[in-house]
Amino acid sequence: MVRLGGSATASHFDVFQGLEELFRRRGIALDWVLYSDYDAMVDAFVKGDIDLAWNGPLGYVKIKRLLEMPCRVIAMRDVDIDFVTQFITGSESDIMTVEDLLGKRFAFGSRSSEQAGLVPYYVLKQSGLNPDKDLSAISFYEERQSRSGSDERDVVERVASGEFDAGAVSRRTLDMMAEDGSLSEYPVRAFWASPAYSHCCFTAQGDMDSQLAAQIEAAFLSITGTDEVERAVLEGEACDSFVAGVEEGWEIIEDAAVAEGLV
Repeated sequence: MVRLGGSATASHFDVFQGLEELFRRRGIALDWVLYSDYDAMVDAFVKGDIDLAWNGPLGYVKIKRLLEMPCRVIAMRDVDIDFVTQFITGSESDIMTVEDLLGKRFAFGSRSSEQAGLVPYYVLKQSGLNPDKDLSAISFYEERQSRSGSDERDVVERVASGEFDAGAVSRRTLDMMAEDGSLSEYPVRAFWASPAYSHCCFTAQGDMDSQLAAQIEAAFLSITGTDEVERAVLEGEACDSFVAGVEEGWEIIEDAAVAEGLV
């Protein structure tokens, strides 16, 4: 029996039910449990209570640093490879570089967001700017009264309106807004992009049997949306496919987490 853990969200409940069915079709018995938050799941994985963890990037960094035996990134969503954070400003703004942000107003996404909170805050500090002192105002999503259910769309809206001079979002959010046509409503442009990094991942215990690990990887890679269950899993994870996991790409997340005392 393979035990899978994730954070307790409605989408994970539906996705894990689908994965249970899809794994069963390939002869893999799967049980799963949802935890109150990522830290609870990290603790369970480190204790060996679960074999697989559906990790956010910070969760993976925490697990990797806590384990003596290296864990294995067994699968990822296609959208979690080469993830990029971008800084945006108004299309008519004179902001061209990170250094131009001195004395400006900057909007972050959620504090818990690696791509729109942790990474951009760290990047500003690495560039020589103290966000709390060198910017005239900073704001995280939780501090704003927003009608948007998305922290990053809220950043786009507020930068476009002129409430903030610049803000941080993921390239994925801009791409999704371009695809659904909503980005054209907001006169913004990107002026900085981070190096590409890795994002969420399915993490397996390092001592997992190699044959079982190969079967699990193959099960993820076989999900192409050919039936209702597969389509529901992909839609629930907002991706087109799963890909083989990579072991690199989380360095900027780890560096930022260390700098902010999160690990």
